[in-house]
Amino acid sequence: MIYVGTCGFSYKEWIGPFYPRTAKPSAMLEFYARKFAAVEIDSSAYGVPSQRSVASMVARTPVTFRFTFKLPQTVTHPADPNSLVVHDDVKLLLESVQPAIERGKLGGLLAQFPNGFKPEGNREAYLRRVLDVLESVPVAIEFRNERWQRPETLAMLREMGASYVNVDMPRLEGLLHASSEVTGPIGYVRFHGRNAKTWWRGTNVTRYDYLYDERELAPWAARIADIEAEARDTYVFFNNHANGKAAKNAEMMELLLEDSYGPAAEEVVARPEPAADMAQTSFNFNDLGA
Repeated sequence: MIYVGTCGFSYKEWIGPFYPRTAKPSAMLEFYARKFAAVEIDSSAYGVPSQRSVASMVARTPVTFRFTFKLPQTVTHPADPNSLVVHDDVKLLLESVQPAIERGKLGGLLAQFPNGFKPEGNREAYLRRVLDVLESVPVAIEFRNERWQRPETLAMLREMGASYVNVDMPRLEGLLHASSEVTGPIGYVRFHGRNAKTWWRGTNVTRYDYLYDERELAPWAARIADIEAEARDTYVFFNNHANGKAAKNAEMMELLLEDSYGPAAEEVVARPEPAADMAQTSFNFNDLGA
C-alpha cells in the first residue's frame, strides 16, 4: 500500500492555502486526516513528544491512518560527531510512540542524517548502534551526502534490516540523485523541493520553498510504483512545506498515482476514510468554522 502525505501538518501559514481560514490549531490533524492517509511527524526531531501527546494524535485519526516519526537530532546530529554513544532520546522516542504501535498506526521511524555524516571512520558502527535500539520497529535512513549513494550502503542497510530513503532535492554537487531503492520492509520517499539557490544558505522555510509541477513529479510516479512492488508498505512525504505547497504537491502525486494504476489504484493507493468511518475521532467542524 502507498501512503502519501506531508512532513508535518501543524503550520500557521497553511491556514488559507490548505486549512480553512477560521481553523484552530487543535483541529488541524482531524482536517488533515480527511485529506491524507499518513503524516510524517517532524517535530519529534526537536523534542521527544510525550506518550500522552502521541496517544491523543492516534485517537484523533481514522483506524487506517499511519504515522512516521523523525528521530531526535540529539541522535542523528550528535554533539560529538566521532562518538559511538547513542543519546537516550532514541529510547525515549521508542517509548513515546507505543500508543501508535499498539493501535497499528506506526508506519516507521525516520533517521535523517546531515550532510556532514559521511561513510567514514566509525559512522557505520554508530548507525548500527542506533538501529540496535530500534530493532522492534521499521526504520528508514535518509542520508544527505551523496557518498552514501553506492551499492555498499544498500547492502549494509539490507543486512541491518533498515530502509533506504529515496529523495528528490536540488541537483547540486554533493547531494543525492533520484532513486527507487528498497532495502527494508518499508519503502520511503521524501520530496524536499529543488530550490538550489537557498539550499545551503537558506532557513528551514526558504530552503524548502518550492512548488513542483506535474512534469517534475510524473517520473516519480513510476519510481514509486517500482518501490511499491518490493516493499510491504511505501511512504511518500513532501517536505516543501512553505505556504502549504507540500499539501498541494501531495494531492498532485495522489492523482498521478491513481492515474498510473487505473482501476487497481483503490487497492494500492491509501485514501482517507469516509467521514462515517471516523467515529473514533473527536473531530468537530465547528472548530474549523465550517
